[in-house]
Amino acid sequence: MSQVKRMSKHARTLGTTAAERAAAGKALRSTVPRSAHADWRRSAKEADPLVLLEASNRGRLRSLIPIRYGRMIASPFAFLRGAAAVMAADLATTPVTGLRVQACGDCHLANFGGFATPERNFVFDINDFDETLPAPWEWDVKRLAASVVVAGREIGLRPAAARAVCGATVASYREHMRDYARMHVLDTWYAHIPVDALVARAPDARARRRERAWIAAARAQTAGRLLPHLTEEVRGQRRIVEHRPFVYHAPDIGRHAAEVTRVFTAYRASLPEERRRLLERFRLVDVAMKVVGVGSVGTRCAIALLMAEGDDALFLQFKEARVSVLEPYAGRSGYRNQGERVVVGQRLMQAASDLFLGWAGDGRGRWFYFRQLKDMKWGADIGRMTEPMFRVYTETCAWALSRAHARSGDAAAIAGYLGAGTPFDEAITEFAVAYADQTERDHAALVKAVRQGRVRARAENPR
Repeated sequence: MSQVKRMSKHARTLGTTAAERAAAGKALRSTVPRSAHADWRRSAKEADPLVLLEASNRGRLRSLIPIRYGRMIASPFAFLRGAAAVMAADLATTPVTGLRVQACGDCHLANFGGFATPERNFVFDINDFDETLPAPWEWDVKRLAASVVVAGREIGLRPAAARAVCGATVASYREHMRDYARMHVLDTWYAHIPVDALVARAPDARARRRERAWIAAARAQTAGRLLPHLTEEVRGQRRIVEHRPFVYHAPDIGRHAAEVTRVFTAYRASLPEERRRLLERFRLVDVAMKVVGVGSVGTRCAIALLMAEGDDALFLQFKEARVSVLEPYAGRSGYRNQGERVVVGQRLMQAASDLFLGWAGDGRGRWFYFRQLKDMKWGADIGRMTEPMFRVYTETCAWALSRAHARSGDAAAIAGYLGAGTPFDEAITEFAVAYADQTERDHAALVKAVRQGRVRARAENPR
């Protein structure tokens, strides 16, 4: 039975009305007390995190793995970003209620941001779905909370302040989930978070000016504006500018021209008819490999330049979609094509998805998903945030996560379990502090392995 079917079957057993499902969710506290979520310890029998990281490198481009490790040793937060496989294994040992949602799977603070909807509205939401899978809702909340404490320490928050921000973040998830539980189904589905809401909640005029400046810069990131910065003219043809080893043309791309064409043909077939016709107005001009993120380094990611007439450009990014890190613990997705898994999960969780979101396979067991590159996309500069702005940002991330979970899961049951008080907030904060300590130990172990020459790393800051 697929995970989606299991989720639906479980929801039906909870009751037919929202009040019945909320009561059933509340009753789950007797078997999984909210205080139980505070516990965290990794037993000596569990897998070494460095072994898990090396296992996650299987199938990646070996030449890029030192860049992955180099980005991870930059800081404990960078390590956390790249260690989704490690935390998935750890979360699988923690208590869960049995209520499931379409989970992000890699829910940390750097995987939220602003972007344009197809109608060109600017919204705030989760923006990374490589690991999405039906799974316990608690796993996303715990990873988000841990990232709050780790990032908070990195920007210099005192221990008490980091705890307070984490507690407020979890409270934001809980309170907004209660709001969504009271809404009509369609209203929950239509709900979105305007980026302006983040600006409006900024703590002072200076913070509001900074946020508006960043958002204005993101709004300017359209294909036409990017064209002169990302490409150059070579013998009368537009070509993506190389920045080795991060952006480069594969040396044997000519041999794979037929394969690239086949992948793009499969991708076009995954789009709705009207968007397929829109894409057909562009022709594929150039493709270049691109190193992205932290956890994605070493997977096959590329950018494609498509042109219509004159300087009418379209940039697409396509990323290799591998099996979710949650799958060993949450069950198989039911999708043979992992790119389709990512796209379906993204459409379930996001308020609005990219106009050109689609998927394809290469016929050799590799899968990809496509979306526009940098199209009015904004990511927060967490390292430059003040404590009040950091708190606003983390609370907004939790708001976005609750909205995403409410779309695919049973908001009434989850809200019933969470309740109106703070026991869950306090428990998750305890977990997050303990896991932040664990992350710092794991990061130190990786740094030590690099210094001892057991792991090769090319040191640099994450992009």
